[in-house]
Amino acid sequence: MEQFILIFHFVVAVALIGLILIQQGKGAEAGASFGAGASQTVLGSSGGWNFFSKVTAILATIFFVTSVSLAVVAKNRTVVSDIDLPVLEQTTSETTIESSIPEIEVNTETALPVVED
Repeated sequence: MEQFILIFHFVVAVALIGLILIQQGKGAEAGASFGAGASQTVLGSSGGWNFFSKVTAILATIFFVTSVSLAVVAKNRTVVSDIDLPVLEQTTSETTIESSIPEIEVNTETALPVVED
């Protein structure tokens, strides 16, 4: 089932990309006032905008539905158990942390710190 959704998702994505690339921008309609409007009559007097916008909306909806369904399938396939989670180790005492920090003494005559290891 997951493979079918994935293939269908890919086909819808490619179709959506192709359909968006075919569409003309809003600036392309400006040429109709100068006599270039005859090319719009192939898909009707209003052009192909209504047809393309409806198909784009349908394909976009299908794309989102397949995306969500793939996410749900992936979530259901993931198994998390206590064995997979790492276990945190607890320190036995605070003295081990304090003993690894070097002590700093300040020389009062020169006001420079002196580090002793």
